[in-house]
Order: sequence, then structure tokens, then C-alpha cells
Amino acid sequence: MTGDESAAGVEPTLRSYGISVESLDGGEPLELTYMTAFPGREVHRREIGRALNALLDRADAGAWDPVRVEATVVRSPGDPLGTWTAEGDWFEALIDDDLTETAFSTRVLHTVSHVDAEDDTNDDGPEGGPNEDGPDDGPSDDREVSDA
Repeated sequence: MTGDESAAGVEPTLRSYGISVESLDGGEPLELTYMTAFPGREVHRREIGRALNALLDRADAGAWDPVRVEATVVRSPGDPLGTWTAEGDWFEALIDDDLTETAFSTRVLHTVSHVDAEDDTNDDGPEGGPNEDGPDDGPSDDREVSDA
């Protein structure tokens, strides 16, 4: 399967998982930009989980050949919130049961960066957004990818 054939159905699958795709380059790496439904100060972990589950389901079905994913999360067009990445071999290891869901999720979460964290110069106190241990952490799909 060529990269174009493999990536052709990725956008509709992501949308079916509730990911608001702004742009998608299905090459290698797969470059995804999506608009968050949670425009706070941190990238929402459940959204990451939904995007990953969409890609994992396509890979499990043989409809996507895992490649490095470079995701940019935006609050609105031109207003980036943060980024995250997932390596193609992480997907393959998870599918082959050589990597646990927890280890996969941990690897992805360690790649998350927030624009506000890099540019934050105000003295408003603690950062807002989802609490690391709060109830909005982790995926909510049937195939759960652990977040820790």
C-alpha cells in the first residue's frame, strides 16, 4: 500500500472520532493539524487519545501503515495551543503486543509541548487547563489507550 493509499481515509476516520481536522499531510511523517474542542492552556489528553485510537484502528484493519505522526493542536486557525508526536514504531510495537497501552501513551504524552508554557510571561498564578490527575485525562473510546 502506498503512503497516499494508506493516508486517504485517515481524515474521515479522525473526524468520525471527533477530531476537527484543519489540515492533514499524509506523507511521512503524517502531519496533522486539528482544532481543539477544549481551547484552554493545555493540549487535552482525551483528544490525543481519540486521535491515536483512530489511527490505531486503521492500522489494526490494515488501512494505514504506521508512520511518525506530528500533530499541531490549534485553538482557532493560526492560534496554536501545542504539539505532540507519536513514532511509527510505537504504533507497530503496540499492535504487535510488544508495548503496553500505558507505555505507548506515556511515550506520546512525554512529547506534548504547550505554546503558552514556552511564551508565558504573566504572573497570573498557576496554569489553567486540565489537571494532570483530573477526570478529563485519558481516552474515552472503547479501545482505551492509557494516559499514564
